[in-house]
Amino acid sequence: MNPSPEASASTGAWIQLFNGQDLSGWTPKIRGLAGGEDPFETFRVEDGLLVVSYEGYEAFDDRFGHLFYERPFRSYRLRVEYRFIGDQLVGGPEWAYRNSGVMFHSQGPATMGTDQDFPISLEAQFLGGNGRDPRPTANLCTPGTHVEMKGDLVTRHCVVAEGPTVHGDQWVTVEIEVHGDRLVRHIVNGTIVLEYGAPVVGGSEVSGFLPQAKRDGTPLGSGFLALQSESHPIQFRRVELLLLEGN
Repeated sequence: MNPSPEASASTGAWIQLFNGQDLSGWTPKIRGLAGGEDPFETFRVEDGLLVVSYEGYEAFDDRFGHLFYERPFRSYRLRVEYRFIGDQLVGGPEWAYRNSGVMFHSQGPATMGTDQDFPISLEAQFLGGNGRDPRPTANLCTPGTHVEMKGDLVTRHCVVAEGPTVHGDQWVTVEIEVHGDRLVRHIVNGTIVLEYGAPVVGGSEVSGFLPQAKRDGTPLGSGFLALQSESHPIQFRRVELLLLEGN
């Protein structure tokens, strides 16, 4: 889609959001539970990796989960290194096979309804291949939001990026470059695979939200970050962020 992006002016060094030892600074929010509760130990640290595990589950039962970082950001470059492992949990939706992602410009966990499935946010969707079919990673999904592409309002829920299909359990690095409500880029292996801007609150694809948290038409210029649990095990070995000018 585009060649390697030019470096944007930063305000310092990379911030390690995951310290490799514990979940300090992170808060889980799992559907059906209050923020901070994770009796299944869905999110844990094992051998220096941040792991999304379903060993404590008998079935998924639509318990979509998100692990939120403690503070919001506006303009930044986020780098996430992940890999899918193992088998999908029994009861997980078919579309959630090797499916996860990072939510950004998101509402915080304290503003979510107990039974809310996804935060109102933008999602950089991580997909793994099934060994046969094209299944690009670094797509855009929009729970309770819309964006603009080339001047047009995009209201469909997911937009497929021009990213690679990654089969197997190999590590993948995805970067998200965010400039407030002006410009967002999804980057895989140094190449821009998707670009859009002007995110706003709007549309559906989110349920269980508190009415006061969803004011359609509100610009999304900043927000929280959250890693997903959608029924397929995944590991993260790096989650880091570089603040950009305008943050």
